[in-house]
Amino acid sequence: MTSPVGTAPRAGEPTTLASRRVKNALFSLLAFAAIFISMVTLAGLLIDLVAQGGSSLDTQFLTSSPSRIPAKAGILPALVGTLWVTLLVALITFPIGIGAAIYLEEYAGRGRIARLLKINISNLAGVPSIVYGIFGLAIFVRGLDLGRTVFAASLTLSLLILPVVIISSAEALKAVPPSQREAAYALGATRWQVIRRALLPAAAPGILTGIVLAVGRAVGETAPLILIGAVTFVTFVPTNPFEDKYTVLPIQIFNWANRPQEAFLEISAAAILVLIALMLLLNGAAIYLRARLSRGLQW
Repeated sequence: MTSPVGTAPRAGEPTTLASRRVKNALFSLLAFAAIFISMVTLAGLLIDLVAQGGSSLDTQFLTSSPSRIPAKAGILPALVGTLWVTLLVALITFPIGIGAAIYLEEYAGRGRIARLLKINISNLAGVPSIVYGIFGLAIFVRGLDLGRTVFAASLTLSLLILPVVIISSAEALKAVPPSQREAAYALGATRWQVIRRALLPAAAPGILTGIVLAVGRAVGETAPLILIGAVTFVTFVPTNPFEDKYTVLPIQIFNWANRPQEAFLEISAAAILVLIALMLLLNGAAIYLRARLSRGLQW
């Protein structure tokens, strides 16, 4: 409690209003400095990438296959492989992640088994990606005999991001006010009707954001894909995700960046710009859909 009016504050009491203002100003300054340094660093990296690889970013670069001649090299197979992996990961993760979150929040209850499941899912979110690559190699590539294909890679990356999707979806469902559940039950709705018509539309913005951010993480992963069989030099566009060999943009960038020729460093910078543009498109789509859903768009 504060000191009575007209008396001096005793030892151990809260600091004065002036000292609080100073501390608040210092903390605000530190927070602004952290954001400013991060933005300046990011801007510097982007400027360096544009200066180094902007001249190589043209139609020929986007529509050509890799080549040992830097002037003729392109990223079309890697770009199509990345799009295949991204699409399949999203299709696999979306229903499984949301279904698991619904079960944990609405059906599993608050018992010991439910707590154990949540703890294990949280622990899986921190497992290194290379471990998932080893698991995918043993189970999908060799155990199920799927081969080193886009589908096997998509299953492995889905396992990688699934804990994140489940956690974010469960938190979005948990954030829905209890009054919406109670109002739906008061109108005579069943549990599934409450989930489908009341909870999911209200939690959709948070669920969608978590899924897109998780898929964006999968797009930039390289360690699991190296084990699953993403090769560094593919001259054809993968059309069958269940049979064709493939490569992805991070693998192609890694391959070019290790070359000693300066020209390969330039086209690797151009490929990084394409990868960043793809990530921005994913995040932009998430922001747009989140805004639409927040204004009341129903599923």
